[in-house]
Amino acid sequence: MKIMACMLALAGMAVCYAAKATTPPGELFDNGWKFQLDAPQEASEVDFDDSGWRSVDLPHDWSIEAVPDKEAPAGNAGGYYPTGLGWYRKTFQYQLSPNKQFLYFEGVYMNSEVYVNGQLAGGHPYGFTSFRVDITPYLEEGANTIAVKVDNSAQPNCRWYSGSGIYRHVWLVEEPLIHFEHQGTFVSTLEASPDRAVVRVQSKLINEGIATYTGNVSIVLRLEGKTVARVQVPVTSRPEQTIDICEDITIDAPRLWSPESPELYEASLEGGIATAETRFGIRTIRWNSSEGFILNGKSILLNGSCIHSDNGILGAAAFDAAEYRKARLLKDAGFNAVRTSHNPPAPAFLDACDELGLLVIDESFDGWREQKNPNDYSIFFDEWYKEDVQSMVRRDRNHPSVIMWSTGNEVIERKSIGVITTARRLSDAIREEDTTRPITSALASWDRDWEIYDPLVEVFEIAGYNYLIQHAERDHLRDPRRVITQTESYPNDAFRNWAYCQDNDYIIGDFVWTGLDYLGESGIGKYYYVGDPRNSFHLADQYPYHGAYCGDIDLTGWRKPISHYREMLWNGTEDYMYLCVREPDGYHGQIKTTGWAVYPTWESWDWPGWEGKTAFVEVYTKAPEVKLYLNDRLVGTKQVDRSTQYKAVFEVPYEPGTLRAEASGQTRVLSTAGKPYAIRLSPESESMNASDVAFVVIEVIDKDGRVCPDAQVDVSVTVSGGSVQAVGNANLEDTGSYVDAQHTTWKGRALAVVRSSGKGGKCRLTVSSPGLRTASVSIANR
Repeated sequence: MKIMACMLALAGMAVCYAAKATTPPGELFDNGWKFQLDAPQEASEVDFDDSGWRSVDLPHDWSIEAVPDKEAPAGNAGGYYPTGLGWYRKTFQYQLSPNKQFLYFEGVYMNSEVYVNGQLAGGHPYGFTSFRVDITPYLEEGANTIAVKVDNSAQPNCRWYSGSGIYRHVWLVEEPLIHFEHQGTFVSTLEASPDRAVVRVQSKLINEGIATYTGNVSIVLRLEGKTVARVQVPVTSRPEQTIDICEDITIDAPRLWSPESPELYEASLEGGIATAETRFGIRTIRWNSSEGFILNGKSILLNGSCIHSDNGILGAAAFDAAEYRKARLLKDAGFNAVRTSHNPPAPAFLDACDELGLLVIDESFDGWREQKNPNDYSIFFDEWYKEDVQSMVRRDRNHPSVIMWSTGNEVIERKSIGVITTARRLSDAIREEDTTRPITSALASWDRDWEIYDPLVEVFEIAGYNYLIQHAERDHLRDPRRVITQTESYPNDAFRNWAYCQDNDYIIGDFVWTGLDYLGESGIGKYYYVGDPRNSFHLADQYPYHGAYCGDIDLTGWRKPISHYREMLWNGTEDYMYLCVREPDGYHGQIKTTGWAVYPTWESWDWPGWEGKTAFVEVYTKAPEVKLYLNDRLVGTKQVDRSTQYKAVFEVPYEPGTLRAEASGQTRVLSTAGKPYAIRLSPESESMNASDVAFVVIEVIDKDGRVCPDAQVDVSVTVSGGSVQAVGNANLEDTGSYVDAQHTTWKGRALAVVRSSGKGGKCRLTVSSPGLRTASVSIANR
């Protein structure tokens, strides 16, 4: 039985509240697990002897603990990392309670089975959606054993590096018999202006007890810790009854959420012993072919990137700090949008997007019924698609950063008439949970059959084009109402794609493939030298290449020149300028690029042996004129405008020294470095939370503090007050272990990741290299 209560409430002044990230209302269950590969099925039993197993804390990815293996079943797509079958076990104490107990898993890759005291309690096949397991019927007073079987042995499945294991957080959630529905609270914006906003708060109060509850449901909205609205809803909740709560609440002078000003509110609900909390933002979205995408009443363009879910040298392990860093790197690179290709991300990533102001296309699946790989999601689709897509929507719909749902990517059955029914069913499943956002799907065609997809496009509010923006103008003539975003594009087409978006109101944005380098899909984005037999991702085995080099940002967090060029196009003014040098063709070999590659270009004026030969120097700017100097001699002057694609390219006979570019009062310099002299450490944060991580950039510098761009030296990392979680570089042909404390720098750079001891005090990291000055840095353990 359901009862609906809906009323309008008025609230007063609004101020800002820096709320905590949304988390399930329970105890973090990450620490104190034991792990073993290839354990027998008997590992599910309570009395199984796990004394020889390894102790691990979550999040945990066992694949990244190995090194790439040319014979690994995951192959080129999986980065040649081993997968297999693993078991996790944990024992905890439980005191009998009338409340229900759940384990909430943010993500397990994949085919998980959860046992409680030897009994199968639940599980989940898809590795990218969150799920929970009711463990109440299996618990006993005192010690209880949880065993989780994770089976990633059926390969190949994923088309990129997925990792293996319980790679996201786990929570132990206690739920009273009278409670608000799990992920049932939804806050949406009905209208918003600088003067007034109306938000709708919806939830479900469920009574699974034996007594009637009569009282009030209190709804409180806060901003920066101060109450801006409070509503009391009288309810009578009888046993086995669900009450739908629906309140429209007015807020005066709201602070609207946007990429420029990501203001966050908090909603809390309380009804007797039942409580629920969620963050939300106040913002409106709409879209049409004449105005484009409109956020808070203003048309904006989406300068987006696609990303996969791994965290580089950490593998798939979704540490909160790593997820935040991923969002921060994208935001700092000038992106205002991201597509979570091709699966729902970790919750911490969306929390970061909310806080930093990144707009998100939240994507559910890579494919539908027809397989791309023999063991991919197609084998689960019919049984699980609705539960999984609704799991994504219910979990993520309160994130103001999420502006669009995506149901899939380049589905194989796109020419089948049945694909339209599938697309409609997915869209209908989403709309059962959220009608406030548009739905898209990334479409592609590798032949001339493009216009036949018109009926499929009509299913979606926004059409996603993968690499097909060149069809947009013709499509607009055929269907003037169509709103288009390019959901994937080649990095090297940056100017063309920017221009399409600038010149056509019905094209709302472009999402480059990709924002960040990633593991798996080995060799995508690579450049190579003539004579390398591994010349193309699609045509040859790529080992030892174990990742994709198509990102604007590399595995260490260094922004490649294409990143600066893209930011200049989308965000730059006349005072934005960037200086770089194309690697001389023939310096290491004759250079060839592949489909997603950009010509290798560096922040370097170090080309020993190339003296007197031509080097191409590039300057990116919207200033009308650029002057370039070499060792204080004027090399030349170039005019820059849209016709030059906002690039000034100079041919310069190489000689060591200093390059200097000048434009509109701005100066940029590149100088030849001396010999390697010392290690320099740059921590990206001053502190880290318990069981979380911190990132430290390692650079090889000369006596004057300049990075030595060709330095390839061995470094050793030692840590006190914490532990080494990962060390690596951006060279995707380097198959050295990322979990060892030793690695080699590449292009004068590496990255260390340290993990907190959880005991307070300082974490001290020291990096040494033979013949170089050692460096140390401290990071506080919070």
